[in-house]
Formats: sequence, C-alpha cells, structure tokens
Amino acid sequence: MKKKVTLKQIARELDVSVSTVSRALADSKEIGEDTRRRIQAYAKFLNYKPNNIALSLKNKKTKTIGVLIPEIVHHFFSTIIRGIEIVANQRGYNVIVGLSNESFSKEVLNMEMLANGSIDGFVLSISKETLLQQDYHHFNETINQGIPIVMFDRVVNEVECDKVIVDDFSGSVKAVKKLIANGCKHIGLITTMDYVSVGRLRTQGYLRALEESQMYAEPNLILKLDDMGALEDNLDILETEIEQFFKKNPEIDSIFAVNELYAVTAMKVAKKLGYDIPCDIQVIGFTDGVLSKHASPSLTIVSQHGQKIGEKAADLLIDRLELNDDETESNHNEKPKKQTFETVVIETEIIERESTK
Repeated sequence: MKKKVTLKQIARELDVSVSTVSRALADSKEIGEDTRRRIQAYAKFLNYKPNNIALSLKNKKTKTIGVLIPEIVHHFFSTIIRGIEIVANQRGYNVIVGLSNESFSKEVLNMEMLANGSIDGFVLSISKETLLQQDYHHFNETINQGIPIVMFDRVVNEVECDKVIVDDFSGSVKAVKKLIANGCKHIGLITTMDYVSVGRLRTQGYLRALEESQMYAEPNLILKLDDMGALEDNLDILETEIEQFFKKNPEIDSIFAVNELYAVTAMKVAKKLGYDIPCDIQVIGFTDGVLSKHASPSLTIVSQHGQKIGEKAADLLIDRLELNDDETESNHNEKPKKQTFETVVIETEIIERESTK
C-alpha cells in the first residue's frame, strides 16, 4: 500500500517548518508568494491529500473526542482526562488522547492526525512552544473547517472558541494573602516566564496581594524559570537555581510557587540548607497532585479541581457538536448565524497541609 504523504515529509524535503507548510497549503498570505507556490507545487507533485483537519465531518460523525495535552506525567492533566472521559462516556462518546510534549510542530501534526476521520472535535491545552511563538493558525483553521475546539487551562484570546479556565489570578491572591496572614514578610515567588499565560496570571496575583496588603514587591524575590525542556529530566538544574535563589536572599521567610514541582523542589532545597518548614519558611504551591500529598512535610496547595475542568470542557464540546448538528438539519438554506462562545471560570480553593502554619 502506498504510504500517505504528510506535512512533516513535505517540510523535511523542502527544508521549511511544518508551520510554514501548513500555512502555505492554506494559501496564507503570511507566507511569501515564491515559498507558497513552491510548497503548493511540491505537494501537488506528491499528490498530497490534506487530512483536512475537517473533512471527516462532512460525511459522518465518529462519536469520538480528541484530547490534546502538553504532558501526560503531570497529575493535573491526568485528572483533566479523567473528567473528560467520565462525561464523554456518559454521553456516548469515546476519547482519543494525543501529546504535544510542549512542541508546536507535534501539536500541529497531532491535530492533523486525529482529525483524519478519527474525531468530531478537540479539547486541548496549548503547548508552551506554541505560546512562545504566538502562532495559532492551526487552531483557527480547524475551527474554520468545521471542527469545534474547547480550550482549557492555557488559552489565548486570539482563538474564538469555548474555554474552561482556572481563576489563576484570584487563587494566587488568596495564597499570598494566607502567607501574609501567617506573619510572612519576605515572600519569594518561583514562577515561569511570562509567555506561559497561567504563570503570568499567577505572578500578577502575587503582586496584587502584596499591593493590597501594602507590602513592597521586591524584584530580587521573584525567580522566573524557563522550563521549555523536560524539567523532570533536569531536576538537578532546577534545584541549583532554587538553591542560588535562597542563598542570594537569606531573608526569605516563605515561598509561593506557581506549580507543584517548583514548590516541592523549594522545600527539598530549604531542608538541605537547614531551614525548618514551616517554622523558618512556609511554602504554598499550585496543583494538588501526588507530590503535594506525599511530600515531607505535606504541601499546602491551591487546588485547581482538574476533574471538574475536564467534565465541563467535555460538556461544552459535546453541547457544541450537538448544537451544530441541530442547526445543520434545520437551516439548510439559511445563512449560518455567528456563533457565540462561553468561557467558564473554575474557582480554586486552598487546601492546608503541613508546609504552612
């Protein structure tokens, strides 16, 4: 059987990115005319048939949801999948999971593969590389071709679709104000670079809590980490950066970390340096995973309610799919109405454990 030509193959042969091939085949004016024509001609020569991030929906429904997540190892994403599966199964749908591994090109290729007659719609969280590049053409093309998307956790305003988000800002405000109420005066923040939307919002919450408590935000007490790589495979680098952070700021009496791994690693480093937790340093993190419960001491966290996010995202997507079916049947000759989309905000809560007083 003749092997199917893929975007990745065309990109490799022409020495361009998958993104460039995808946009050129969509006739995007963002790609120079010469490059666009060269890619289109080569694709025609190879008899490339686009998977259409949509063609499958023209003729039949698969009753299957495609779920695209950045990582599988994080407890948060596993709880999201659990919530999606619960609702999907209740409503007669199956679930297929794809991983972007925080890669833009893998995200594009996964969407192409899953939409090749396999799924009716997507529930997804955007990869860090996509957020860094700010290239969202594959999402917009998918929606324009008839496949609905529901984004969760990491979302962007540039894509019009249903979204489920955590109240990252308010959750961070609550966490930092708890540390302040516990008597902390020098609160360190361990966060991501600003291109990751959830890290940016949690940083903003940290700053707002200090401002509302009439405390000065000390720039030296903010550690921003670029974790584009797999931090789980480079924990020694993470520990070294946090250790230097502590040594440069001996006045730190508490840490607010924007994820579970940063928080647990901060506790490990603090203990290594001879600090007692929570007497000398108190720690709060985001995400209630296995690490938080079994760390020593156990970690006080801001719970994101991952299963609830997954359940709501699945409901929104299936509602959208069924609404589109109803409108197709009843409005064959009418001009399609402009769609309105919903953004659902899931509230957080603080679960107190042994890392705070």
